Amino acid sequence: MTKKIFRSVFTVALVVLLASIGIATSFIYDYFNDFQVKRLKAELSLVADTVNEVGVEYFENFDSTVFRFTVVDPVGDVLYDTQVNASEMENHADREEIAEAFESGAGSSARNSSTLTEKTFYEAVRLENGDVLRISVSQLTVGALVLGMLPAIIAIILIAAIVAGVLSHATARKVTEPLMQLDLEHPSENSTYEELTPILTKLHKQHKQIRSQMETLRRKSDEFEQIVSSMNEGLVLLDEHGMVLSMNAAAMKIFAVKGETVGSDFLLVDRTSKMSKAIWNALEGSRSEYTEERSGSEYQFTVNPIESVGRVLGAVILVFDISDRAFAERNRQEFTANVTHELKTPLQSIIGSAELLENGLVRPEDTGRFVGNIRKEATRLVSLINDIIRLSQLDENHEPATESVELTEVAKEVVEVLTVSATKRNVTLCMEGEPQTIYGVRRYIYEIIYNLCDNAIRYNVDGGRVEVRIGRDNGHASVSVKDTGIGIAPEHQNRIFERFYRVDKSHSKETGGTGLGLSIVKHAVQFHSGRIELDSEPGKGTTVTVTF
Repeated sequence: MTKKIFRSVFTVALVVLLASIGIATSFIYDYFNDFQVKRLKAELSLVADTVNEVGVEYFENFDSTVFRFTVVDPVGDVLYDTQVNASEMENHADREEIAEAFESGAGSSARNSSTLTEKTFYEAVRLENGDVLRISVSQLTVGALVLGMLPAIIAIILIAAIVAGVLSHATARKVTEPLMQLDLEHPSENSTYEELTPILTKLHKQHKQIRSQMETLRRKSDEFEQIVSSMNEGLVLLDEHGMVLSMNAAAMKIFAVKGETVGSDFLLVDRTSKMSKAIWNALEGSRSEYTEERSGSEYQFTVNPIESVGRVLGAVILVFDISDRAFAERNRQEFTANVTHELKTPLQSIIGSAELLENGLVRPEDTGRFVGNIRKEATRLVSLINDIIRLSQLDENHEPATESVELTEVAKEVVEVLTVSATKRNVTLCMEGEPQTIYGVRRYIYEIIYNLCDNAIRYNVDGGRVEVRIGRDNGHASVSVKDTGIGIAPEHQNRIFERFYRVDKSHSKETGGTGLGLSIVKHAVQFHSGRIELDSEPGKGTTVTVTF
């Protein structure tokens, strides 16, 4: 803007200067022309009066280097000329000023020379004897005058240009300086040209509107970032070219991304064929969904197009961790199969024994054995159903009544109940420890200690030992059940708390277990926010510690 103002002011100054020089030259030249004509007429009048008195002889002693006099007779012949021999001059009858003088008594004219550098002014008057006396003088034309003054004019123009340049620069700075100092962040606080007030007022309103909109966008962006960053699901936003616009922390973890990915092609992040196909389908307006296992977890990938006004602007990738759901579904299927099998086995035994008794195919002396088998299988069936009911109650996460529970009292009660079973298997069952009180559900705690001790007795060796110890571990109450039994191989230790999981199914059938005891223990411990630790070695026994 400063340059534009400078050029404008400088150009105007030069134009005004040149126009002034031209106009002044024209006026001065016209003024001197008029002055010259008046001077010629005055000089001619004086000389004509003298010639009328003394005749042409007046010019014999006449000496003038400024004016030229010529006497012409009525036929146009030159009788006398002060600068040229009259006999050498041509007829002047056709000269404008001569003809006009013969006709009206006086005449005047002006003619340029052949080189156009001089202009001659003529004045003529008719003498008393009928001849015409003409006076003339030559002077430079405007062009010649300007050429003669050209060095001076150029000097004036240069000086004027320098002065105009300095003044233009100063003027431009003076005009633009207030504009350069405008505080556009606070338009209403500026004190400058009042012509700018409407613009500044409008800018102030626009600033308020923009600030409001920016604040709204910033708030929404923060809300979006907080929501996205706290999501457990992976979220990735792509533009219409498949470039990453945003990726939350969950998605970066799922796709194993460590660096910045915004602005890069997502196919560089995930090169799988399923993802590539899903993204291209989304960018063409179609929805895609598939499941895939990664790093031991099951994920569901959903890729949807982002559309606006009928045009696809990008794609959004949502990743859901469905490991728990898949695990629960597998557990449900396994549980259903296991329950069916576990219920079917005793029922088939009961039905078989009952059919033999009903059809009279059992000898009288064997009847007691078959009835005992029916009772034994029915008891096993009831025990299994009770365990399933207890597991179902724990799965429902309902809140039973809680109370202060003294662990040594519960442990003593369990030991008393299982002493007979331990004696039958030639296993020594004992308890030691100091009183520990926790806040929980007594029935669940009883189930924990009972099932751990029952398993320790069932899977012990002849003459073995089971020790129940109540104490504290890092300031927390704990229950430890240690046996000298068969132990558990390392490959089975992570699965023994699953429902119906058996290390040795044939041996488990002999022991009469339902396969749900340790699952009940796990759920009951989880209910109390506790922790289970297993230490076992095949042939050397097992120690299970529960810390509340």
